[in-house]
Amino acid sequence: MLPRFSTYLRHAPFNSVMARAVACAHHPHFYSAFNTNDDTFPSCNPPRRVSFPLFDNSVKKQQSQPFRGLRANVGGQREYRKVRSRASKRKPKELELSVSICIEEDLPDDPEILNITELLRLNVPMAMKLAFDGLKGSEYKTRDTAIDDVGGFQSVELSVLLCNDEFMRKLNKEWRDEDHATDVLSMSQHVPGLDLPILMLGDIVISLETAARQAEERGHTLLDEIRILMVHGLLHLLGFDHEISEEAEVEMEKEEELLLKSLDWKGKGLIKSAYDTETNSNYHQSSSDDRKREGSLRFYKPKFSHIFCDMDGTLLNSKSQISTSTVKALREASARGVKIVIATGKARPAVIDIFKSVDLAGKDGIVSEFSPGVFVQGLLVYGRQGREIYRSNLDPMVCREACLYSLENKVPLVAFCEGRCLTLFHDPLVDSLHTIYREPKAEIIPSVEDLLASADIQKMIFLNSPQNVADALRPYWSDATNGRANVVQAVPDMLEIVPLGTSKGKGVKVLLDHLGVTATEIMAIGDGENDVEMLELASLGIALSNGSEKSKAVADVIGLSNDEDGVADAIYRYAF
Repeated sequence: MLPRFSTYLRHAPFNSVMARAVACAHHPHFYSAFNTNDDTFPSCNPPRRVSFPLFDNSVKKQQSQPFRGLRANVGGQREYRKVRSRASKRKPKELELSVSICIEEDLPDDPEILNITELLRLNVPMAMKLAFDGLKGSEYKTRDTAIDDVGGFQSVELSVLLCNDEFMRKLNKEWRDEDHATDVLSMSQHVPGLDLPILMLGDIVISLETAARQAEERGHTLLDEIRILMVHGLLHLLGFDHEISEEAEVEMEKEEELLLKSLDWKGKGLIKSAYDTETNSNYHQSSSDDRKREGSLRFYKPKFSHIFCDMDGTLLNSKSQISTSTVKALREASARGVKIVIATGKARPAVIDIFKSVDLAGKDGIVSEFSPGVFVQGLLVYGRQGREIYRSNLDPMVCREACLYSLENKVPLVAFCEGRCLTLFHDPLVDSLHTIYREPKAEIIPSVEDLLASADIQKMIFLNSPQNVADALRPYWSDATNGRANVVQAVPDMLEIVPLGTSKGKGVKVLLDHLGVTATEIMAIGDGENDVEMLELASLGIALSNGSEKSKAVADVIGLSNDEDGVADAIYRYAF
C-alpha cells in the first residue's frame, strides 16, 4: 500500500492518524532468526527488490496518483476460516488479510534480512488478527475509535517496509518536519466515513539500522526488536497514541505487552523498552554521531569499490598489531563487496604474515600471494592473480654509496630485494624489522660487492634514532642522492632511499589502471609522508591523527589515531 499514501495524509494538519514515530537509542547486534512453522499460513513468493523514489513537489501535485515502484509484495492474502458448520446455516463472511512486506532498495541482499521478511510474512497477519479481536468490547478511553470493528470489511490491507536510517530520515523530514531517523513510522490510509469494502489500514516503516542498535542495547535479537516495532506501529494505525497523554501512554503500553505476550514473542513493548533505556544510567545519546557501528554495514551500500590502506602507523597500532575492531571492520567491508588493497612500504611476505595472525590471509582473506597489492613503497606492484605488473630498482651506484656509508658510520642499513632483506652487519635495530615489523629476517652479507651482486635492490632503509634520522641522515642523503633517488619516511626512526620518480601513489595509479578502476571509486587511508600522493589521488583521502603534518595537510579528512582504531572508524564512518 505504499504506492497509495492517503491524500488526506499529505495536507491535513498533524493529528493522531498521521505519521508517528518513536526515537530510540543506538548500538548494533545480530542473531539467527526465529523458526516458524510454515504450515500456519499458505506459502507465498520470496521478497523482490524495488526502487523507492524520494518524494518531491512534482509528486505532491498529483494527489490522485500513487507513488510508483514503491512496493515489493511478498505476502499473499491471509484467510482465517471458522470450522465449517451445517450447510443449512449461513456461513459468516471471511475476513481477508492482505499483507505486503517491502524491502527498500538501498538495503543489501543480506540473508538475515531476507529471513526476517519471510518470518514477517507469517507474523504480521497473526498480530493483526489478535489486535482486531482485542478491539471488540475494548474499554480503552484514549483510543481513536475511527476503526472499531473490522468485521464490517471484506478485507484489510497493510504494508510493512524495512529500510535504512537515511530513508527513514527523509520520511520524517517530509511528513513530520523532523530531520532525523527514528525506529518506526506509522502512516494511516484509513479515511473514516467512506463506505468501502476494503480497510486500507496503512503503512508501517521500520529502520533496520535503528532496530539493530536497539536490539543490541536491549539484549534481544533483531527479529525480536522488529516484532516489537511492528506491534507498536500496528497499534498506532488502530488508534492508539501514547503521545497525547500519560493515560494514553499507559493504555498503549498495556496493549503492546498484551499482544507480545499472547503471541509468545520476546520483549516488553516499545514504550516500556524506551522508558527503561532512558532511565538506564549507562545510556548514552548518540544520535549526533554519524559513524556506522560494528555489525551495521549490512544496511549500507558501499560508496567505494576499493579501499587502499597503509600498514605501519595506520592499519597497525603502535604495537604493530591489527586490533580486533579493525579486523571486524575489514571483514564487514569485505563482506559488503569492498576490495581492501594494501599499499605499504613493507614487503609482501611481511604483510601476509601479519594478516595470517588474524586469520585474514589467503584466497578468501584480505591479502595473499594471489591478491593485488602495492608493496615496498610502490616499487613492487602485483595485479590480478597476484602477478607482478610493475617493478622499479634503485640505482646501483646509490646502493653502493649507501652500503659504504653504513660501514663507515656504523649506521644499520637494510636492502629490500623483493621478498628478501639483506644487511652488512648485525644490529638490534635490524632485528626489530623482523621481530616488530614482521619483515623477512635480514641475511647478513659482510661484503658490499657480494650484497650488491645478490639481487636487484628496490630500496634501502637506514635505521637510527628519530633525532639522528631528522638531524643527520635525512639532510645528508637528500643532498647525496643528487637527483638520482628520493628519500622518504614512513616512521620517525627509519629513512628510506627509493628510486627517483617513484612513490606509493604512483604504484597505486599503476594498479588502478591495471584493474580498470578510477580514482573516484577509491578511498585511501594513511599516516606518513609516503602516503601523500595516494591520499591526494583518492576520491576520499583520510590521514590518521597520529600521522605526519604533510599527510594531514593533503587529506580530505583527519581520522582517529591508529591506537584508537582509526581504520575501523574510517570504514564505519565514510566507506558506506
